[in-house]
Amino acid sequence: MEDTSKYLIHANVTADGVVERSDVVGAIFGQTEGLLGDELDLRDLRQSQKVGRIDVEISSTAGQSHGHLTIATSLDKVETATLAASLETIDRVGPCRADLEVTEIEDVRAAKRKEVVNRAKELLQTGFDDSVMSSEEILAEVRQHVRVEDITEYEGLPAGPRVTDSDAIIVVEGRSDVLTLLKYGVKNAIAVEGTNVPDAVAELTRHRTVTAFLDGDRGGDLIFEELSQVGDIDYVAFAPSGTSVEDLDHHQLFASLRNKVPYDNVSGLNKPREAVAATDGSSTPAPAPDARRTHGSEAASPTSIDETSGSTDRSTGTANAAADATVAGEAAAEREVAGPSDSSSSAQSAASTDAGSTPAADADTTAEPAGPETVYGHASAIIRDGTDRVRFLDADGDTIDETDANDAYDALEDLESAPTTVVLDAILSQRLLDLAADRGVDRIVARSLGQFTKRPTDVRIHAIDDVAAERPDSG
Repeated sequence: MEDTSKYLIHANVTADGVVERSDVVGAIFGQTEGLLGDELDLRDLRQSQKVGRIDVEISSTAGQSHGHLTIATSLDKVETATLAASLETIDRVGPCRADLEVTEIEDVRAAKRKEVVNRAKELLQTGFDDSVMSSEEILAEVRQHVRVEDITEYEGLPAGPRVTDSDAIIVVEGRSDVLTLLKYGVKNAIAVEGTNVPDAVAELTRHRTVTAFLDGDRGGDLIFEELSQVGDIDYVAFAPSGTSVEDLDHHQLFASLRNKVPYDNVSGLNKPREAVAATDGSSTPAPAPDARRTHGSEAASPTSIDETSGSTDRSTGTANAAADATVAGEAAAEREVAGPSDSSSSAQSAASTDAGSTPAADADTTAEPAGPETVYGHASAIIRDGTDRVRFLDADGDTIDETDANDAYDALEDLESAPTTVVLDAILSQRLLDLAADRGVDRIVARSLGQFTKRPTDVRIHAIDDVAAERPDSG
């Protein structure tokens, strides 16, 4: 009955004497019998379960009895109100004079609705997960899954998938560092998992070009000290002081890798981390014009100090970052050969101008508008100034067309004559690289290089920091 009841009749009862529960129930049935007719007879309503059990709580003090009774009904409002009014006709309970007063008719459904509302409020506060994922978070979650799938093991140590076949490797501290490098496309990292460098890593360093990329804290110092004793390091890079490799974003990570220094430059120092942090990587002199790079550590060993050269030895920076030491090394060798020869050509040109130039010629030269004359000049104007543009150059280094970097693919596809050089203030994608190869582009200079599944051999690709100043007729 309680499950189907609609209303609860609440009433107070008072008797001048000591009475019990059974006396109250008997008075209710006896004194209402026949009062409302057969349809509302309380006994018939009880048998048909339209009225539920009569609950009575009563107690006696000082010769008087006081109590409260509750009757559940499934009648409609009118019938329930009429039944409740009939209860107030009761004037005796047992042998005692009594008074019964209906205090409330409670709508059971309203009480249930109130409970529903209160519970709904609780569920709104605690029952829902408020962390609705944004589009960026969804993509990051998927990328994280891919990165975890990509991570492999080398002799039981966390490593990128290219460690086994890459000429250059990056040694980091832990698994999370390997995952961070994988996030940005660097697949040739291996973790030492603590300050005790495993024999497998020590042996691996003897056969590869090795960059130790360590945290900017005391732990990084300890790993560097042991790795320098048991392994063969070519380059050293540290995360900014007080930070870990795993905490670096894209720009910080590649900036730290670009600013690596040859191991020989810091091997004898008491605080190598501070020495690495104090340099931008440009202290290594450029090799002689006839130099050829056969090994990363060989190229890094300076034969003379040239304070005015200002050139940067980053031959394996791109190799380490893009996990392709061979291609980047060849590109670096081309730049290093071109750089000094350009300088000598410029010197010869300057000498001949001083010796035999005419005032008219000088006037013509002065009248020419200032503008980029080299690929590096165009790269500085487009990329280093952060223009978000792409510029297409012909074989003479002159601008064919320029547009937004986002439209680079369509612009290259629509050009009538293919450019010789593309200068792009964006990350070079596989799609744009493939189109450039199809159109016969000779060189691409980009803000940074993406992750490539294939690299056409007839297109030279460089990041901005790997480009040396060149004359217009050299590229």
